[in-house]
Amino acid sequence: MTEQRDFTGRRAFLAGSAGLGMASLAGCAGLIGGDEEEEENVFNQIGSGRSGRGQPGGTPMADLPALEGELHIYSGRNEFLVGTLISSLEDEYDDFEVVGPRYNDSSDLANQIAEEGSGTDADVFFTVDSAALGEVASEGLSKSLSDDVLEMVPQEFRTDQWVGTSGRVRTIPYNSEAFDESEMPTSIADYTDFEGDLGWAPTYGSCQSFVTAMRLLEGEETTREWLQAVVDNGITAYNDELAVCQAVADGEIDAGFTNHYYIQRVLDGSPDAPIETVFTEGDAGATFDVAGATVIENTDVPDLAENFVRHLLSAEVQEYFAVETFEYPLIEEGEPVGELPPTNELNVPDLDPSELSDLQPTLDLMRSIDGINV
Repeated sequence: MTEQRDFTGRRAFLAGSAGLGMASLAGCAGLIGGDEEEEENVFNQIGSGRSGRGQPGGTPMADLPALEGELHIYSGRNEFLVGTLISSLEDEYDDFEVVGPRYNDSSDLANQIAEEGSGTDADVFFTVDSAALGEVASEGLSKSLSDDVLEMVPQEFRTDQWVGTSGRVRTIPYNSEAFDESEMPTSIADYTDFEGDLGWAPTYGSCQSFVTAMRLLEGEETTREWLQAVVDNGITAYNDELAVCQAVADGEIDAGFTNHYYIQRVLDGSPDAPIETVFTEGDAGATFDVAGATVIENTDVPDLAENFVRHLLSAEVQEYFAVETFEYPLIEEGEPVGELPPTNELNVPDLDPSELSDLQPTLDLMRSIDGINV
């Protein structure tokens, strides 16, 4: 990153590259704005008692400047997740139009912006991981954001040049018919001796980021031993983390390693499913990742671009992330869906987010172990 910040302390838990695989997101389409017949403005439902929730806290869009003009967005967030959000913002403001957006893999878009340089069409880079945001910032291609935008979220979710818009935490989904919460380890190291059947999605970006976090925190040799142990114990591989959670709910396996929102998606479709969440404490199993946005340095519409980022932190959009994508809202007034602790109660590891973009050593390590195919 261009600017270095103090990321130490228990709550300094920005992380990167928890990518969302295209194939797995296609499977989520029916859960998250994937029904093309529903082109409704989602903001009409916010605060209406939907999902048993009242009026969200935070700054309402009515208190923000109107969005006016044409905006080019490069989105490393999949259309299934944010397409309805973007179209609803267009519906909300008659004089606002998003050109595109251009959807692609987060790292590919970051590389494209770097290659295009001052000639890029992008006004805003809105993406799933802080590593890609940091990459663009490090190339000098991000504008510094105004204090009023930055101050909408706690300091650990931002730098001067980009701001987190929603978050997700690593969790252990477990089958509550097979285990009680008191029987579930709260240290990731203890899962090498777990008595039940485990599952994971080693080809999935978020799983690889989890292993990267372990490698950085514990060292390569300890991580190798952990990986070898869970493989030797017969861990089952799935294509994505939604499939892991569904397998837990179906009783195929007893527990797994996933981001928290996949558990909520299973419960959204099957509220009585026997799947619950347990968190590890202060280790790689509790890594917190953020999606976020940055304004591109050479944008022709800097005020509009920054105002769009400001809207991503509004009460309505933060509630959208909570109830539609099941992520953590990042404004202090936001509340996640489900019986989840607020962000300031999560016991997360101390990690420098810029290091988490270095996936190649992790992939080399995982490939060196028989039984892991990535």
